[in-house]
Amino acid sequence: MKTSINKQILSLAIPNILTNLSVPLLSSVDTAVVGHLDKVYYLGAIAVGSMIFNFIYWGFGFLRMGTTGLTSQAFGQNDDREISLNLFRPLAVALISGFALMLLQYFIAEVAFYVIDASPEVEKFAKEYFYIRIYAAPATLAIYVFHGWFLGLQNARYPMIILVTVNILNVIFNLLFIYQFDMKSDGVALGTVIAQYSGLLISILLFTGFYKKYLKYFTLSDLLEFSKLKTFFKVNTDIFIRTLALVFVFSFFTAESAAYGDDILAANTILMQLWIILAYAVDGFAFAAESLVGKFIGAGDRTNLVKSIKHIFAWGIGLGLFFTVVYSLFGNQIIAIYTSNETVIALTLSFLFWAIVSQLINSVSFIWDGIYIGATATSAMRNMMLLSTLFIFIPSYFVFKDSLGNNALWLALVLFMISRALFLTLLAKRSIFSKV
Repeated sequence: MKTSINKQILSLAIPNILTNLSVPLLSSVDTAVVGHLDKVYYLGAIAVGSMIFNFIYWGFGFLRMGTTGLTSQAFGQNDDREISLNLFRPLAVALISGFALMLLQYFIAEVAFYVIDASPEVEKFAKEYFYIRIYAAPATLAIYVFHGWFLGLQNARYPMIILVTVNILNVIFNLLFIYQFDMKSDGVALGTVIAQYSGLLISILLFTGFYKKYLKYFTLSDLLEFSKLKTFFKVNTDIFIRTLALVFVFSFFTAESAAYGDDILAANTILMQLWIILAYAVDGFAFAAESLVGKFIGAGDRTNLVKSIKHIFAWGIGLGLFFTVVYSLFGNQIIAIYTSNETVIALTLSFLFWAIVSQLINSVSFIWDGIYIGATATSAMRNMMLLSTLFIFIPSYFVFKDSLGNNALWLALVLFMISRALFLTLLAKRSIFSKV
């Protein structure tokens, strides 16, 4: 049975890892391309513009996470009707929300750039980036839903096809617009818009080609069934609040980085790429946890639930250790890929320690996230995120800010991840294992 569990884990995790790594690796191409332009503020503009969209889109991360948890449990129960509705409920929310974001774009921009203390040059090009990329919102959110739904059905290959294709197209268009049409941050934004709508088209084609049978279960009355809607909105509201707190932490990190100046902002942006590469890699196992934990809880299978969690942790921590070694040995060479600016390279190297020490800590936090999402134990996950944000991250930064400067930002972030891992571990018996 151990081999069987590992096969299930790897059949989900490997496509998810490839899918997830394509995001930071190909976005790293954007960072490297923009980082080699003649002005450092183009890189800052991409960082600030991306931060705004991270705040928006990560806030809607429940459209993927909640869909995976609910769909995987319905899959474990062999409930085809609920599997179908777990696609169409969030898809309706995604499309309505996407168009609402487009309508509210000027208000969002005014608030965002009022809060962010960036240089005039960075703000100018970040706004240009924002007002183009916002038109991808409906497609981006709809892709979240299809991604989560396919994972809930234990299918990690289709999300891989969709997201790898989107990211490759994104890079191709960005290189085309920057080098062929002499665009700057606006070219990166336009490439993203075209790639996202291409991804939505691929998602629809995969659904209609291979899962068309679920259309027959769709009725408007079932879609609006109160008890199911109540569960849907409870789970997704918890995930939304949890994700909003997480996005706040990283947005605060970027905003404070910008306040230290364009060079520190550029250095932290590069180091955050290294942080995110690990996050996306380990999330391959976290996504596997969402699918398998949800399925085993839906089926009432405690034995395989416990085994899958143990093995997923072993894989995730091992991957974290691998990244620790890689960043320790090849940090200098990796940083040189992102920028040729000597000042930025020197600053990045001076803070590289934080990217190295955080890898194992982050692995534990990310795996627990996947487990809690698959179990739809969302209230506990929400509460622990708020606790870590309000009572660990924010106080620790301001306590050490004056004496440590930018190091205080990284220290606060590492302490934040440690507290999340610890709190979720302590609550697991009550929140996860009591469900079966």
